[in-house]
Amino acid sequence: MQQPRETQEIPPGCPAHGNVRMYGPSFGADPDSHYAQLRSFGHSAPVDIAPDVQAELVTSYDAALYVLQNPASFVRDSRRWNALNEGRVPADSPALPMMGYRPNALFSDGAAHARLRRAVTDSLATVNEHQLIRQTQQSANYLISQFSTDVLGQAELMAEYAQPLPLLVFSDLFGCPPEIGDRVIAGISGIFEGTPGADEVLGGALTELIALKRRRPTDDLTTRLMEHSAQLSDEEVLHQLVTLLSGGTAPLAATIGTSSALYLGEDWQVGLPVEEAISQTLWNYAPIANYAAHYPTHDIELGGRLLRANDPVLVSFAAANTDPKLTQHREQLSAKAHLAFGAGPHACPAKDPAFMIAVTAVETLLNQLPDVELRVPFKALTWAPSPWSRSLVTLPIRFSPRAVAQAAGSAGSAGSAGSAASNAGQMPQQQTAAASPAGAGPSRTKAGFTPQPKGGLFSRFLAWTRGE
Repeated sequence: MQQPRETQEIPPGCPAHGNVRMYGPSFGADPDSHYAQLRSFGHSAPVDIAPDVQAELVTSYDAALYVLQNPASFVRDSRRWNALNEGRVPADSPALPMMGYRPNALFSDGAAHARLRRAVTDSLATVNEHQLIRQTQQSANYLISQFSTDVLGQAELMAEYAQPLPLLVFSDLFGCPPEIGDRVIAGISGIFEGTPGADEVLGGALTELIALKRRRPTDDLTTRLMEHSAQLSDEEVLHQLVTLLSGGTAPLAATIGTSSALYLGEDWQVGLPVEEAISQTLWNYAPIANYAAHYPTHDIELGGRLLRANDPVLVSFAAANTDPKLTQHREQLSAKAHLAFGAGPHACPAKDPAFMIAVTAVETLLNQLPDVELRVPFKALTWAPSPWSRSLVTLPIRFSPRAVAQAAGSAGSAGSAGSAASNAGQMPQQQTAAASPAGAGPSRTKAGFTPQPKGGLFSRFLAWTRGE
């Protein structure tokens, strides 16, 4: 692809000497106006992605593709980050968990990236499509059973359905026993919520899971990663699992929530399939909005702006997908031409399973609650003020209450859940040392974090599948 070369004058009134702030309530309430302002700079613009954290944000679809598909000039290893190496990034910056280096496929380049990615893609390729649909349906049925008997016929779909559903599916795919699955869910949820000590809880749970699979391999994603010909170390397996969790669950939750809201919204055209709602979400409300930090290997000009070596260049998937130059002829593009799953060597390796899970989750909700509707108009829903993701804060719904028998779901998913539960007896008697997902620092549980008690979400789900 040819490098975009269009140079555009910055019109009067634009903050040519100041960065656009990409966080806080103002951004969350109206990101589109921020993207419109950024486009006045050209293909990319200077932004503050967090307080005292500067980056260049690519907003053009063509320029985004150029960066994503040009690994010779733009690499992902954040150990190159000038400001971080010079001590100019606050130690408690919310940008660090998103941009800081971890030894996984996401932050690797060249041969190291190819090796780790191959292990992930090959392992994901062994996931049975029909089994994944059954797992998703069973998780969805369980969650619906927990709120559908509400006497007022009301629920908050993000917290009670969209957010926990991917966590249940991934815990099952990983082959977690009940107690480990509870801590995996508690840990990754705590990380997203900024709970102190959550990373240690997640790292400790995954360390125990990997040790368990060393002793007792089973037919699950964790075991496949460990047995792959790439011969990943236990630490590398842990980091790939963390990447799958963080990169898979939160964006999936956002996709399920937004797609459900679109389908139930006042502007939805009756008769369009659920797949269309998912597609519109990925195009217009990219769950991963601004991310994928790249570092130029040398000073490079992009669309008339100079990008300096080792200064972070982020991609705005949200702005690229809604690029006015693209939307003029978007109907001529493939429905999958959006960048919600990225592009190039670091494109999401699980885009097809993710799409399948989202469609199944929305369809199951509509089938189980055929009269479900929004309690507020779609346009009145509020969005999280995060630069990284585009996700609804709440999704209030109403429906006709119903009685739900506490019965196990399909035999396929129940078998998987039963297999996971059978490993509970294989848990080590003494807890192994916890390791944070970043693999740094001593094991400890920080003050302010209370681990999920026995009988957490995954344990309750597995008990439900057994009819207990």
